[in-house]
Amino acid sequence: MAKTVIIVDDSKAVVAMAELALGELIQSGVIEFKSYLNPLKLLDALQNGSENFDLLISDINMPEMNGLDLAKAIKANDKHKTKPIIILTTESSNEIKMAGKEIGVTGWMVKPFSDEKLVKSIKMVLGV
Repeated sequence: MAKTVIIVDDSKAVVAMAELALGELIQSGVIEFKSYLNPLKLLDALQNGSENFDLLISDINMPEMNGLDLAKAIKANDKHKTKPIIILTTESSNEIKMAGKEIGVTGWMVKPFSDEKLVKSIKMVLGV
């Protein structure tokens, strides 16, 4: 059964690049790829049970809610507490990485990302 990978990023270009990079995994049925441009819409869908994921990839700097606040809200829910979250962002300071680690973020990838690194990270985290 395909693993569900959700990316939340307010940039349609970043979402499109990620989907393109993961094309082989999507087409072979290894992963199901979903995307959200608004973190609040994703959070609402997770909280009302209409959405679920095996791996979440999130930007940090987004309008309405930043990625670390999103990760904190998701990790506060018992249903999603142990699920992996990878931050995909331009932010690379140690302070912000430590804040992510304290929340329980699984990994950190700095934009621009390489297709190979994204695929490798997803395969490693999901064990596929």
